[in-house]
Amino acid sequence: MILQALYDYYQRKCAAPNPADRLPAYGLEEKEIPFVLEITTEGELVNLRDTRSLEGKKKVGRRYLVPQGVKRASGIAANLLWDNLEYATGIDTRGKPDRVVDQHAAFRARIAALPESAQADVGIRAVQTFLDRIDPSRLAQEPAFAEIQESNALITFQLQGDVELVCQRPSVITAAGQQEPGTNDPSSTRCLITGEVTEPERLHTAIKGVWGAQTSGANIVSFNLDAFNSYGKAQGANAPVGKPAAFAYTTALNHLLAKGSPNRFQVGDASAVCWAAPVEGSDSEFDTLLADLFGTHDNPDTGVRAVTTLFDAIHSGRFDGTEGQTRYYVLGLAPNAARISVRFFHTMTLAELAPRIIQHFTDLTLRHAPHEPDYPPLFRLLTACAVQSKADNIPPNLGGGIVDAILAGPDAPYPSLWLNAAVNRCRAEREVSYYRAAAIKACLNRSIRRFKQEKEFQPMLDLDNTNAAYRLGRLFAVLEKIQEDAAGGPGKLNSTIRDRYYGAASSTPVAVFTTLLRLKNAHLKKLPQPSVSRFEKLLGEVLSAVTDFPAHLALADQGRFALGYYHQRQAFFTKSDKTESTEEKQQ
Repeated sequence: MILQALYDYYQRKCAAPNPADRLPAYGLEEKEIPFVLEITTEGELVNLRDTRSLEGKKKVGRRYLVPQGVKRASGIAANLLWDNLEYATGIDTRGKPDRVVDQHAAFRARIAALPESAQADVGIRAVQTFLDRIDPSRLAQEPAFAEIQESNALITFQLQGDVELVCQRPSVITAAGQQEPGTNDPSSTRCLITGEVTEPERLHTAIKGVWGAQTSGANIVSFNLDAFNSYGKAQGANAPVGKPAAFAYTTALNHLLAKGSPNRFQVGDASAVCWAAPVEGSDSEFDTLLADLFGTHDNPDTGVRAVTTLFDAIHSGRFDGTEGQTRYYVLGLAPNAARISVRFFHTMTLAELAPRIIQHFTDLTLRHAPHEPDYPPLFRLLTACAVQSKADNIPPNLGGGIVDAILAGPDAPYPSLWLNAAVNRCRAEREVSYYRAAAIKACLNRSIRRFKQEKEFQPMLDLDNTNAAYRLGRLFAVLEKIQEDAAGGPGKLNSTIRDRYYGAASSTPVAVFTTLLRLKNAHLKKLPQPSVSRFEKLLGEVLSAVTDFPAHLALADQGRFALGYYHQRQAFFTKSDKTESTEEKQQ
């Protein structure tokens, strides 16, 4: 299913009306080539050109369409008309002259194996002539040579005055799409993707761009030990995928995972990609929807615009017709040594996807300060629940688990680790922030919706909620407010009861609240009578549903405590804002 979806994506992109949007044809790949050897038709070196440009603090080479690279680890295998300095010129850079001789011989053999139509090309003849009489001392005169020799960088060839590289000439492109030299598996079988009888790909192209995987790439389809083989079949023959189909799905996935791809987003240790397959017409407006919602962006408004667009589409009925039948795909990949593991894969129509995303943000909805976003981004939610609020401390599987739950449906529970992390950070830092409270509310509501044990929590203070843990959280917020007002307002005290007692109050209430209720009497004496009456009335309302103080609160109840505290604090701020507005109008 995954490979089929990627194959279909490749076919659709190849048929894109805009040539700039098309993916490489079979036998080609896009590769960063930092240096180009410009030669004459007689094989004389004219220039060693540096194609790199500065991007930030790093020099990045220009990307070219070149014949697809070979898969190699420790063995010797050459690419067609492009490779590193040792392969392309036979110049030793690492003190292994014998190996370099074999590498350069393989590079030349690859060119010599081209069909006669390609051998007659003026560019191929020029490259062969250059290699016949290559002069290392002449190359060393070029300013960029020392840097190439130090890094054994990739180089390729170009005829003087041409716009295209030698490896991009039509005869070479045609040859690149044909069977590679050296293939020793002539057997044909039915491709698992296309259903056509074709030659199976023995080694699939590596997938790059998965965070944490090998920099040289890793594989989704791989059989590198005898234990993985069946019925005497070797390597790719165990899961036969035709060469064109294997090229198509690997090219599509590498394109989606490429640096700067709008379809790619990172959730914890999972590198995720998303794309849409419209029923008809051009690419969907929602092609990068999940990347906009859950990716980390320099511009935080991106996610807000994506949610707003989604809300508008639902309310306007756009998903009731053909657009709603657009199939959407989400694939999450995680590193696993030389392989890639599939963390999650979901496919559904936009009409099915949209309500699930909306439900996620509905579960997160809370009353908050004006400067805080209505739709909290996933990255901020994760860092708020991490030690020291650092991205490096986010539990590896958490982000992927949350996205998996969102896509699974409104009743699918969020990972229990999320609630645990949010509650623990509230206790450790003695602060119930907007992001932590939103995470706690979302986790609790999903659990409530699943088991239907109580009423779901609201975005604002719920006066009818009689849950003891929720009421104790409200009580703690009231006691803190009394202390602050007695001291002259927020910020007047070096530490409040929250700084000293929040952890104990939220986990072992019986050990703390008797002391706090006794201390509040001293604070009330410092307040004017109207404030004392107001607080006494509020305390009576909060404590009316509390028969006794529990000896211990379970994790979920600690979340209810935090939510009650947050709701009550926000209610105080809201009332203060309304009062100030009324006073301004009267003046």
